Amino acid sequence: MVKSLIDSPELSSKTSRKTSRKLWMAAVKLPMYSVAIVPIATGTAIAYRDTGAVNWSIFFAFLISAVLILVWENLCNDVFDAETGIDVNKAHSVVNLTGKKNIIFAIANICLLAGISGVLAISWLQQDFVVVSAIAICCFLGYIYQGPPFRLGYQGWGEILCFFAFGPLGVSAAYYSQAKSWSIGSISASIIVGIITSLILFCSHFNQVADDLAAGKKSPVVRLGTKRSAQLLPWLCGVIYAITIAAIACSFFPILTAIILISLPIAWNLCTFIGENHDQADLLLNCRFIAVALHFVVGSGLSISLIF
Repeated sequence: MVKSLIDSPELSSKTSRKTSRKLWMAAVKLPMYSVAIVPIATGTAIAYRDTGAVNWSIFFAFLISAVLILVWENLCNDVFDAETGIDVNKAHSVVNLTGKKNIIFAIANICLLAGISGVLAISWLQQDFVVVSAIAICCFLGYIYQGPPFRLGYQGWGEILCFFAFGPLGVSAAYYSQAKSWSIGSISASIIVGIITSLILFCSHFNQVADDLAAGKKSPVVRLGTKRSAQLLPWLCGVIYAITIAAIACSFFPILTAIILISLPIAWNLCTFIGENHDQADLLLNCRFIAVALHFVVGSGLSISLIF
């Protein structure tokens, strides 16, 4: 009787649909879009602290554009990884799920055009092309990360490109879109946002070392080894809090910014979990989402403290 239930077509269909839903949720990566939201929110929050005003039309236009550009980057990465074969074991790749690489690439480019158009509209309204220029550089960094013929991510440069695109360039562009100037506070915040964003990418390598080695991808975790990479992680997290404390001491941030210390348990969980299981790829599949949680809490705490 048990065997007949297991072999039931209806049960098999339900299981298949449930598995498919899980794979699509993993492919869409909704929590990852905080990576696009946090730089815009942080830059805008600092501008509000410095100027006392926010242009909400510009804020929402920038936010939507940033999300669209990140959709482009994520979809393109799946397309480019499909070309190198590194995603052959990645069931939640959008290309693997659909089998329609060309269509996915076309959708990605439509998202890019829409995102760039939104940023271009901001620059046109302000008659100042600094913002669209900064975002164009971000897009270029995003392309050379995985796109041919560069594929710098395969040489271990991904985290550095990520740092500049989402940190100094992204946060500063958001700040400039509101204040039309620069500030030391925005630069300090951009470094923090850049580090915690790169941390997500860094943590995502631990569970795919075997695939990376097979495809010739020399990620930092491949170069350093999982043990040394895990030992480096607490230092990277520590830099985030050290910069925050230094910025508060120098009055670049208000004392309320110390609220980001509530993220310490998440950082501790991330470092200890990876440290204890650094060579257990199956256990580390979702460790990037702990890093996403750290990114969200630090970014939210930073933005909220600067507003209030």
